[in-house]
Amino acid sequence: MAERDIVRKIRAYLATIPAAFSWKEHGGMYGTAGIPDVICCIRGRFVAFEVKVPGNKPTALQASVHRKIRNAGGIIAVVCSVDDVKAVIKEVLEC
Repeated sequence: MAERDIVRKIRAYLATIPAAFSWKEHGGMYGTAGIPDVICCIRGRFVAFEVKVPGNKPTALQASVHRKIRNAGGIIAVVCSVDDVKAVIKEVLEC
């Protein structure tokens, strides 16, 4: 499955959560390099998802952005499926 297909499924799932607002961050010349694929606000918490095909890892630039998000108090997760996203959201909603 291609990364874009995983992103599409994740976005469809996030749209079913009433307490969540999310969007797909598009890369390109006007975007910020290294920003995670899907950005989400869930009950006031900043949550970002870096979507990867199983076996792939974040680039050095992405890992640097992930550290900045964590240092700012946000949540960042590298995910490969909707099930991965569900696990992260479950933790967020239980806090």
